[in-house]
Amino acid sequence: MAKWTLKTEFTFDAAHFIKDYDGPCGRMHGHTYRVRMEAAAAKLHSSEYCPHEVMVTDFRTLRWAKRDVEKGGLDHCLLNEVLPEGYETTAEMIAKYIYDKTCKSLPVGVTLKVAVSETPDSWVEYDEGA
Repeated sequence: MAKWTLKTEFTFDAAHFIKDYDGPCGRMHGHTYRVRMEAAAAKLHSSEYCPHEVMVTDFRTLRWAKRDVEKGGLDHCLLNEVLPEGYETTAEMIAKYIYDKTCKSLPVGVTLKVAVSETPDSWVEYDEGA
């Protein structure tokens, strides 16, 4: 079966602290988070910006998190104040939050994988499998 995979990568800057963490990560500090996203589909779709069925999903739909926090993104925020209850500010939970929020905007049949990095050499990937 044919399949398209759309990939994008972006960064945003944010501060956070990990609640009850015994060590430096328990104090407020910041990162330039790098996010990699993969969206895949067997069928192409339209978007709110393009009426033709010519894309897996719109890049703008995937890159929402890089917008300024005052415009609905995560850039230049304190993640502890922005992420809803139930999401701690570890890279694992940030990836799940971005995944969960992005999935609400995707067309039916599009699968998603989200990877988040706080440092250049450490990543976490999240998807809900097939």
